[in-house]
Amino acid sequence: MKHTLFFIIKAISIILITGAIGLESWNRYAAFTSGPFIDVPAFVVWFSRFALISHAIEGVIAASFASAKQKSAFPYGIYTFFVGTVSLVELFESGETPSAESP
Repeated sequence: MKHTLFFIIKAISIILITGAIGLESWNRYAAFTSGPFIDVPAFVVWFSRFALISHAIEGVIAASFASAKQKSAFPYGIYTFFVGTVSLVELFESGETPSAESP
């Protein structure tokens, strides 16, 4: 049950973070070129920025602790950026390997 829930959270998180990156990229490009902005409510833009920042912080935390858990720091940091807190839980659980290796 736990692995199924983690898998669902990971799939949704990857989709939403990718969308947040796209939204932020489009808005930056539009601001730089004076082009049209995407018409979304302001709270969506701010929530996506909050998610990107929090996932980036989680990625840095995971990268700094990955080597202590015999993981490669950079790939695990990227994985944590896209997946979020679930990957940190996997990293710090004792006796279990992350589900990134076995879905």
